[in-house]
Amino acid sequence: MITPLTRLEPYNFFKLPIMAPSCNPVNSLHVAVIGAGAAGLVAARELRRESHSVVVFDRGTEVGGLWVYTPQSEPDPLSLDPDRTVVHSSVYDSLRTNLPRECMGYSDFPFVPRPEHDESRDPRRYPNHREVLAYLQDFAREFKLVEMVRFGTEVVLVEQEGRKWKIQSRNSDGVSRDEIFDSVVVCNGHYTEPRVAKFPGIDVWPGKQLHSHNYRVPDPFKDKVVVVIGNFASGSDISRDITGVAKEVHIAARSKPSETYENLPGANNLWLHPMIESAHKDGSIAFKNGKVVQADIIVHCTGYVYHFPFLNTNGYITVEDNCVGPLYKHVFPPALAPGLSFIGLPWMTLLFTVFELQSKWVAAVLSGRVTLPSQDKMMEDTNALYAKRDANGFPKRYTHRIGVAQADYLNWIADQIGEPPVEQWRNQELEGGYVRLATQPDTFRDKWDDDHLIVEAYEDFLKKKLISVIPSQILG
Repeated sequence: MITPLTRLEPYNFFKLPIMAPSCNPVNSLHVAVIGAGAAGLVAARELRRESHSVVVFDRGTEVGGLWVYTPQSEPDPLSLDPDRTVVHSSVYDSLRTNLPRECMGYSDFPFVPRPEHDESRDPRRYPNHREVLAYLQDFAREFKLVEMVRFGTEVVLVEQEGRKWKIQSRNSDGVSRDEIFDSVVVCNGHYTEPRVAKFPGIDVWPGKQLHSHNYRVPDPFKDKVVVVIGNFASGSDISRDITGVAKEVHIAARSKPSETYENLPGANNLWLHPMIESAHKDGSIAFKNGKVVQADIIVHCTGYVYHFPFLNTNGYITVEDNCVGPLYKHVFPPALAPGLSFIGLPWMTLLFTVFELQSKWVAAVLSGRVTLPSQDKMMEDTNALYAKRDANGFPKRYTHRIGVAQADYLNWIADQIGEPPVEQWRNQELEGGYVRLATQPDTFRDKWDDDHLIVEAYEDFLKKKLISVIPSQILG
């Protein structure tokens, strides 16, 4: 494995190209962007590059969205109370990225370690969440995006008004405001409204329950017997995070065979089971392998649901079993396009790359530089996607799961807007990263076997003049 990056030299290692807006746009529109996270920031940049006038709305006080860590969690640990005080971030204190940093960044602003000798920065290949936030702040600063953001402003209502869109917003002082826009781009993220597991007896089980959305640190789990539902990403992370203080940690994994019972490497108090069979009034949890434990806490690492409480389309756009539709290519609702669009719904993919390419597409469509098919053609394509999903036996909730179709999807959008295909090394890093996550969950962030892809990535950055030199740690 390559020696971890600890220092970059010379000082001008990170160099940015000068970017200019696209020339001669057909239309210059007034566009609202909802959210100033990783999707909203790049959407704002691409819209402005196409000479649109942009206003970004964000409830928070700084850019970064999901990546803005707070030790606070919601008063309802399962986040089911519709009247609860919502905390946007789901980031926990120990979180590190699930993918290598090289493949995570935007195409012209690589996510490489910054050259400044700043101890708050994390140069590791799989950095912590603070490094991701710092990267997004660097991006916003470099492209002067903060000036477009109205912080502390919640979007309360979005609805069509004639051929335009009305947005009602409310600032932190409670003052409401109505405005008219030509177009609305929804970038509000989908890691805030939890999905929780249901199984027999859970309603009478007396222990404590929380969703991973409200997990921050392991301290409250000291000497407890904990059942973690879910074994991907947050489930794997959190179960290992609490083994150092908990008495026992039992993972319930829906995808595992019913006979599964395994002590996982890295801790002698961490056990893997199939899904829960039932819960009981006496505090016991029975798994489908026949094992029974007396548990104190259940942590639901069971994902999230798409949620657009502000959006009124008179029932045209629905969310059914986590399928947002109808949407052409996961972005445009055919009957409302291009006035309304969504950035960032796909998952199991290169998220920042998806955000960027979708944003370029939306911006180009709004300017008239790229044309969408007719409403009927878009619906035909969308229905074909749903039919293929159903024929393959996938549930509706997998509609926006890109997975193995990633390269085809991203390259299709790139082709629409005249961009080059997504780099092969980027796709390969994603695929290898997910394999390591599944097969070596306790070590994948610190041990890898794709050094050649790191070199290829940095050579690509150098060729595109995004960096001025490949650091010796990469070549050595």
